[in-house]
Amino acid sequence: MYSPGMGAKSRFKRTGRGLKAVFVILAAFLVLCSCGPKKITPVPPGTGPAGREIPKMGYAIQAGAFSSAVNASKLTESLRRKGIDAYYFVFKTGLYKVRFGNFPSEESAKRKAGELVTAGIIQEFYIIKPDEYSVNQMGRGPDYVRDEIVKSARSFIGVPYLWGGNTQGGLDCSGFTLAVYRLNGLSLPRSSREQFETGSPVERKDLRQGDLVFFNIAKKGAVSHVGVYIGDGQFIHAPGRGKTICASSLKGYYLRTYAGGRKFL
Repeated sequence: MYSPGMGAKSRFKRTGRGLKAVFVILAAFLVLCSCGPKKITPVPPGTGPAGREIPKMGYAIQAGAFSSAVNASKLTESLRRKGIDAYYFVFKTGLYKVRFGNFPSEESAKRKAGELVTAGIIQEFYIIKPDEYSVNQMGRGPDYVRDEIVKSARSFIGVPYLWGGNTQGGLDCSGFTLAVYRLNGLSLPRSSREQFETGSPVERKDLRQGDLVFFNIAKKGAVSHVGVYIGDGQFIHAPGRGKTICASSLKGYYLRTYAGGRKFL
């Protein structure tokens, strides 16, 4: 039986379904727009894939003058127990020295050094100024910093990876690369994973002196080893506990476990 209101109700239902379809299409369009290509910010040279700049070092403290790496390691460990990320290296005179800190001013560096002297942890000290780093001496040529990084890496050859006993003050693989870069004025992060994520990717065929090379030694799907590339398929690294820092070829085992290269310059 026909009712006068039936036609209006049918038209209303059809109209409602039509409006609903329109809203669905409009919502889908908005979602597609919001998920479309996003603006890509160019990555400046010398920064990581996320555009994070590699900060330069400020003022640092240098202490000690040891003929033995063992004693330099002991001072390094004493500082690390106080939360100070210190490292030791071979100074140009052949002695081992310890360097640490990244201070915004010479006054703040001297103040910290004074506290450590008072505590009996260090004795004499020297403040490293930013203009002493190779990265701040770019006027010497485009490859000067890379050459200095390689020179620093070579100076570590023969230095112990880690010393036994209770001290962990030696240099592990990422501690070695950190030391090499900080000696030249670039504040590299501490772990190999952070270093890998910070640097800009570089193809193996395009590796240059001073770049870092990374490996998946632990075979857990993550970067677990790092070294400094020195050219001609060679890199310098801290290979493992009980061994000394040495140069190796990027072939065989290290080619099979190679995870990628990163540049910071």
